[in-house]
This record gives sequence, structure tokens and C-alpha cells, in this order.
Amino acid sequence: MTATTPAIEGWFTTGEAPALIGSRCTTCSTVFFPRTEGFCRNPACHGEEFSDTELSRRGRVWSYTDAQYQPPAPYIPAGDPYVPFALAAVELPEGIVVLGQVADGFTVNDIKVGDEMELVVETLFVDETGERTIWRWRPVR
Repeated sequence: MTATTPAIEGWFTTGEAPALIGSRCTTCSTVFFPRTEGFCRNPACHGEEFSDTELSRRGRVWSYTDAQYQPPAPYIPAGDPYVPFALAAVELPEGIVVLGQVADGFTVNDIKVGDEMELVVETLFVDETGERTIWRWRPVR
């Protein structure tokens, strides 16, 4: 039996209710994704300590487009030749906007600004070591 492993370790949880994992500054409570360390990116804060925090699983489309270029590993979608895919910038209740791929089966024609989106985990590719998964945004219907 082969293993199922996130394509990028530490960026999201799996299971029935997957979530992105961000950082929250312990000084000013500003939230970041992906995780951060070292210093707070809030220019008004001098904090240097962070706690991991699961981000909201749902948000609203802030902007969207399609990817007309082939991204580098590990994001290379299965299939040859390359087929463009939809990207959505989703605003979360935490006040941040997170850019990510739109779930399989959906295109830019299926989404619009303001649509509700939900985080899902899907298979990115399968190789000899097992299945590699990635998080994506799926329209809530």
C-alpha cells in the first residue's frame, strides 16, 4: 500500500474538515499564511513570537484568474500537455487573502467575485511512493 502525503508539509491539515495552518503574532494577533517566523510582518509591530493557528475553511472570492503558465514542482498538475487551471484569491474572516488553485472540475467560468469558497484537499499526483495531496478552493453550491 502506498502513502498519502501532502505535497507541501505543514501548510494544511487533512481529514473531514481540512484547514490551512497559519501563524498568529503573539504580540499584535496579526495572522499570516503561510506560516512565518523571525519577525512580525505587521509594520506597526515588533513581535518575534508566533503560534500556529488553523485558518477558517471558508471565505469569499476576492479575485480570480486562470494560470496560463505551468508552475514549478510540486504544483505541476497531472497531464501532458499543460492545461491552464483556475486560481482564486479568497478573503478569509481573519482578514487575509489566500491565493490557491480552484478544485478539479471548476474553471474561471464557474466562479465570480463574492462567491463563497471552501477549502478541500485533492490529489495532486501519484508516483511510485504514493499519493501527493494539495489544498484547493471549491465553490460552495
